[in-house]
Amino acid sequence: MGQGGEPRRTHARDEELGMAVARAQEGDEAAFAVAYRLVQPGLLGYLRGLVGDEAEDVASDAWLEIARDLGRFRGDGSGFRGWTATIARHRALDLLRRQKVRPRPSGLEQDMLELPGTHSTSDQALETISTAEALTLIGDLPRDQAEAVLLRVVVGLDGPSAARVLGKRPGAVRTAAYRGLKKLADRLGARGVTDDGPTTLGESR
Repeated sequence: MGQGGEPRRTHARDEELGMAVARAQEGDEAAFAVAYRLVQPGLLGYLRGLVGDEAEDVASDAWLEIARDLGRFRGDGSGFRGWTATIARHRALDLLRRQKVRPRPSGLEQDMLELPGTHSTSDQALETISTAEALTLIGDLPRDQAEAVLLRVVVGLDGPSAARVLGKRPGAVRTAAYRGLKKLADRLGARGVTDDGPTTLGESR
């Protein structure tokens, strides 16, 4: 674990994603489809947490912008996840401003909860809950904690990447994610697990 409690882990498929994005920027439509398949499930889960049933429409708008501006992107697979999450979040907030409501985590799908098999408080807590429990528990968290958890767990971003999406300091996002995950663990009565800091989640097995 790093100096600030931030483990250095990489999303299992980010290398594949980075190569697909690079080919897509050269005009390879099949490669763009690969990038879409790798990113869309997590992105849609994050948007469900922000706008509920409007998530698919917002995701469609986001992907139109992603496709339009793809040539401007510079970075690797992890950076692409963060870039697409930022675009999707802006589209979601635009919708919410129009609706005059605030973002509220309202949904997760079963296939979004793919967590690594470590033994931290956050991992054990989320490995033990069903989708229905996740909907209730994450929805009850304060907004900053809920959105940090969604970005870390569902989208699979590390602390600095999530911070860039939210426009906050990495330390603030790590703290919000940790507090949210700790609350989930406490509510679930997790036992026999470590409690030594926020964990970067969301890697596929």
